[in-house]
Amino acid sequence: MLKIKQYKFWFCPCTQDLYGDEVLEHVAQHAAEVVAELNASKLVPFEVVLKPNLLTSDVIRATFNAANVDDECAGIITWAHTFSPAKSYILGLQDLRKPLCQFATQYNEEIPYDTIDMDFMNENQAAHGERELGHIFARMRWNHKVVFGFWKDPEAQAELGAWQRVTVGVNESRNIRVARFADTMRNVAVTDGDKIEAEVKFGWTVDAWPVNDLVPYVEGVTDAEAKALTDEYYDSYDLVLDGRDPEEFRRHVEVQAAQEIGIERFLVEHGYNAFSDHFGDLGGLKQLPSLAIQRLMQKGYGFGPEGDWKTPAMVRLMKVMTAGMAGAKGSALMEDYTYNLVKGKEGILESHMTEVDPSVADGKVSIRATPLSMGDREDPARLIFTAKTGPAIATSLVDLGNRFRLIIQDVDCKKVEKPMPLLPTGTVFWTPRPDLKVGTTAWIYAGGAHHTAMSYDLSADQMVDWAEAMGIEAVVIDENTRLRDFQRDLKLGEVYYR
Repeated sequence: MLKIKQYKFWFCPCTQDLYGDEVLEHVAQHAAEVVAELNASKLVPFEVVLKPNLLTSDVIRATFNAANVDDECAGIITWAHTFSPAKSYILGLQDLRKPLCQFATQYNEEIPYDTIDMDFMNENQAAHGERELGHIFARMRWNHKVVFGFWKDPEAQAELGAWQRVTVGVNESRNIRVARFADTMRNVAVTDGDKIEAEVKFGWTVDAWPVNDLVPYVEGVTDAEAKALTDEYYDSYDLVLDGRDPEEFRRHVEVQAAQEIGIERFLVEHGYNAFSDHFGDLGGLKQLPSLAIQRLMQKGYGFGPEGDWKTPAMVRLMKVMTAGMAGAKGSALMEDYTYNLVKGKEGILESHMTEVDPSVADGKVSIRATPLSMGDREDPARLIFTAKTGPAIATSLVDLGNRFRLIIQDVDCKKVEKPMPLLPTGTVFWTPRPDLKVGTTAWIYAGGAHHTAMSYDLSADQMVDWAEAMGIEAVVIDENTRLRDFQRDLKLGEVYYR
């Protein structure tokens, strides 16, 4: 199952020694109250750790460098309780390698009209201090997040919590390791790209393995192990035999059980948390891994078909960013298949030929073993279901030659109008925003891929924040998209990122 570090975030009150010890004590006390409130909030998923007041350039630099070498520290949260001269932050920011959020909040929610005096004004001047900090961040072109609002307000807490998940994604991006079993599908452009630049930008390791290096791990699974996992499948899912002999059907399923166990053993032994394969290069495998891959994705592994290595990294990233989220609906690989162009019922049927993550399933999940026109192997057993409804995002990371671009689209997942009894795969039906025509046209103009990493649980804003932290271009297609403006923004991106 998916495991990540227990990350923490350092809360750093920003002030100076101009005001005397009493004010500094108040700053520390107030910061402790803010931290206690954040840690008590269910909207803030990761622990916030209070640090001493940042008073001088030396203290700031030492604090930021300590954060750099602390593996548990995911990022810095600053709060300018008082005026805090921003030149003091230059050396610290030059050293800092962790994400930073400027929490533009204030200890008091309301101006104390009857008692306010200059002492209160000097001590509680976040409106002054945050602008000073904001200027130096802008002057140094330092990418950071600004969260504005009262620290007890659920909206501000939720925004801070959303940033925490992005920051965990930034940290964990450097831990993503993708194993490629076989190469990318021949003559396909969008699924390939510059793997070295991906390691430079994102920290991803992308390694190639002959598929026959995987085969011994699958063949090494004992009959007893495969049968035991198959029993688990039979207890968990409905069976659709399609007239097959039950014993023959079970044999197909046991092949997938052995593949699930064997592939995971390979990944664990070699330290990978994402992988890709290719239906045209299966070596000694008896079936295209299907149910096996679906189950591994449900456990938290990233996956991409046809040698696509960017999508498994992004799927893994989304699963990391949403780990432990209450009420999570799932993140998964998807592929654009076919349009429904009927007026008022427009949408895109999303799926893949076998490998759709059951973490996004809504209701019954069934096992079927049906012929596959590609792969030249036995009929693979796979899980069949329809996905949850509701808003989601679809993302595509593409290599444009001189840079990476992350395309992010808001979509609305819906139920299809009728059953599809002959379609043996998991499916999602969604309508892109603002509508099918504009959303699809914008996606094509942006160079979006046919494989997507989708999530019900992350927002477009979070993925934009991740792209900003990684130093890459991000474009968003949503209900406000207008094609003329979108095309102009793409042209501006060419200038900015060249």
